[in-house]
Amino acid sequence: MKKIKVTINGKVCTGKPGQTLLEIAEDNGIAIPNLCHNSQLKHYGGCSLCVVEAEGSPKLLRACSTVATDGQVINTESERVVRTRKTSIELLMSDHDGDCRGPCVLKCPASVNAQGYIQAIARGDDKEAVRILKERLPIPASIGRVCPHPCEGGCRRQMVEEAISISYLKYFAADRVIAAGGYLPAKAAATGKRVGIIGGGPGGLTAAYYLSLKGHRVTIVDAMPQMGGMLRYGIPEYRLPKKVLDEEIAEIASLGVEMKNNYRIGVDASFEEFKSKYDAVVLAIGAWESMPVGCPGEELEGVMGGIDFLQRVALGEKPDIGDKVAVVGGGNTAMDACRTAVRLGAKEVYVVYRRTEKEMPAEQIEIDESREEGVIYKFLTNPAEIIGENGKVKEIKLQVMELGEPDESGRRRPVPVPGKFEVLPVTCVIAAIGQKANVAGFESVELNRKGIIAADETSYRTSVEGVFAVGDATNKGASIAIEAIGEARRCAKVVDLYLNGVDVPYHKTYLSVKDVSPEYFEDYIKLPRTKMNVRPPEERKHDFQEINLGFTEAQARAEAARCLDCGCHDFEECKLIRCANLYELKPERIARIKGTGKVHPSYKEKRLVAIERDQGKCILCGQCVRICSEVVGKGIIDLVGRGFDTVIRPEFLQSDAIRGCVDCLECANACPTGALRIRENEVEE
Repeated sequence: MKKIKVTINGKVCTGKPGQTLLEIAEDNGIAIPNLCHNSQLKHYGGCSLCVVEAEGSPKLLRACSTVATDGQVINTESERVVRTRKTSIELLMSDHDGDCRGPCVLKCPASVNAQGYIQAIARGDDKEAVRILKERLPIPASIGRVCPHPCEGGCRRQMVEEAISISYLKYFAADRVIAAGGYLPAKAAATGKRVGIIGGGPGGLTAAYYLSLKGHRVTIVDAMPQMGGMLRYGIPEYRLPKKVLDEEIAEIASLGVEMKNNYRIGVDASFEEFKSKYDAVVLAIGAWESMPVGCPGEELEGVMGGIDFLQRVALGEKPDIGDKVAVVGGGNTAMDACRTAVRLGAKEVYVVYRRTEKEMPAEQIEIDESREEGVIYKFLTNPAEIIGENGKVKEIKLQVMELGEPDESGRRRPVPVPGKFEVLPVTCVIAAIGQKANVAGFESVELNRKGIIAADETSYRTSVEGVFAVGDATNKGASIAIEAIGEARRCAKVVDLYLNGVDVPYHKTYLSVKDVSPEYFEDYIKLPRTKMNVRPPEERKHDFQEINLGFTEAQARAEAARCLDCGCHDFEECKLIRCANLYELKPERIARIKGTGKVHPSYKEKRLVAIERDQGKCILCGQCVRICSEVVGKGIIDLVGRGFDTVIRPEFLQSDAIRGCVDCLECANACPTGALRIRENEVEE
C-alpha cells in the first residue's frame, strides 16, 4: 500500500492514506492532547483539544477528524495551538464540579492518598493500604503515631459529625503488615549513580527510600548514634516506641541504603570532601538548636532548651530537673517536654503560654492528656525574668499578658499588662518556643535572611550544583515531620531526573476541587468517630510505655467504613486532568467561575442501575451516548435539552429498560472524565 509522509514538529512521519493526523502522530510516537478520541467511534472533533496548525492553512485543524494529506507540515505546539488548547481546558475546568482528590489528600503536606488506603482498610486489605501509603510515605507506622494529622482538618465527615481517624488508621494497617513480614515495592535496576544524604531524620530517610527504589546507590550520614532524627530524639517513647521506628528504618536499609552514624560534617569530612564522592547530595540536616527564652537569667543552671531536654532523655540520661518545672511554649514540643517532666518525677509541672488555650498550636488531645497527668497551665503569661540563687534557678517571674489585635498569623497578639506580674517557685525552666538549624560546616551553601539554607521551593536546588535541600533547615524553618517527608519525596523525583540528565523542576499538579456545603450531607446517618483506647493517666504518667493501645480490627474496619470516598474513582485514568496538567491554567479568569456566568447543574443519579452518573464531571463529549447507540445498539442514554442547557440523561425512567447496563458498562469504560462510575456491589432494585 502506498504510504504518505507528514512532517510533524520537524519529524517526518509515515502513514496510510485515509488516516487522520491524530492516528499518524500516535503511530509515530507523538502525543496530541485529546478527550473525545475513541477508536470505536467515527471522529467529529468535539473537544477541540487536539487542534494543530498546518503550514499554509489559515485555521487550526482538529487532528482527530482531519484526514492527513501527503506532504503536510504540522505543528502541534505552536503559540496559537497552545493558546487555543489552554482556553478550551480552562472553559472545561471552570464548569467542572468534582474532586480529583479528596480534601484529606489535599490537606496532607505529603499528598498521602488517605482516601485510597482508608478504602482498602474498610475492605480488609491492609497490604493494599500499605502499598498506597508507601507511594508517598515510607514510614507509616511511625508517622501514624505522631503526625498532627492536618488531613483530618479537611475531612468532610466533619459535616456529618466527626472527622475520620485518619492517622490512627494509618498505623493500624502499617503495624499489621509489619507483623506479617512487611512490604516493599519492587526496586529498579542499578543506575550506577551515587547519592549522599546528610541527615537521617524523616526527610533524609524518605529521600533515601525513593532514590534507592529508582536504582541509585544511596548513603545516609547522621551526627547522632542512631538514625531517625527528631522522630527518635525529639519525640518521647510513650508517643513513638523506638522499636516501631527501628523496624521501619530497617526496611529502608534492606533496600541497600548505607547508613553511617556518628558522622559529622566538619569533623569526619568537610562538606566539599563529602560532596566529591557523590553524583548528587541531599541536605536534610533538621533544626536541632532550641531557641532561647529571651529574658534575663536564662544562663542559670537549670534552664535548658526543649529539644536539648528531650534529646538527653532519649539518649538515656535523666536530667536534674528537680520537683518544680516550668515549660515555656504552646506547641507539641512543649507538650512532649511537660509530659516527659511528669514521667521523670517532677511534682509540679507548669506550661507557661503567652496566649490562651484557644490559640495554642499544640494538638488538643495532647493538652487534655497532659492535664489528666497533672500538668498545670498558666495562660496569658510570659517569662519576664528567671531568678536564681547560687547560680541555680529558683523562681520565674511572669509578665501577665492580654490579647490585642491579630498578628500576621491571624491570632490575636499578646501584649503585656503594665505592672502586672506573677512569680512561680521553680527548679527548672525548659524553653520550647522554637528551634533552628545549625549550619556550621555548610558555609559554601547560600543561606537566606533567616540564616538557614536557601533552596528553590519547587526544585529543592541550592546554590551549589548537584546539591539539594529539604526539611527544617530550609526556607520556612522547622515544621512537622510530614512536611519534610513530602518535600523529600518530591525532591527525590527531581534528583532522579537530574541524575538522568533531565533538568526539569518539580511541577505542582493542577487538581479540581468540588464546592460542598453541610447541606449536601443532611441525609447521612451519623456514625461517631471511633475513640482510641489509652492507658489510664495514673498508670501511664509513671513510665514511658506507649499510651495508645491501638484499634482492634473491628474498630478499624468500622472507622474506615465511615469514609465518604470524596475523591474521584477515576483519577489515575482521567484524560481531562492529564490535559489540564499540560499547561499552566487560570480557569478562574472565566466569568462563570466568578459567579457572573452560567454553569451546568451538578448532581448524581443512579437510574442506570449499575452506573452512577455525576453531572458535575460531565463535559458533554457524547462518547457514552454514541457507544450506547452506535456500538452496543441500545440507545438508553441521550443528550437532552438544547444549547448550553444540554445534559446527558437516561431516555427511559423504568429500571427494566436499563437492566442490561449491569452486563454492559461500555459507556462507563469510555468516559474520559470519571463522570460515570461502575457501582460494584451497589446494584439497587
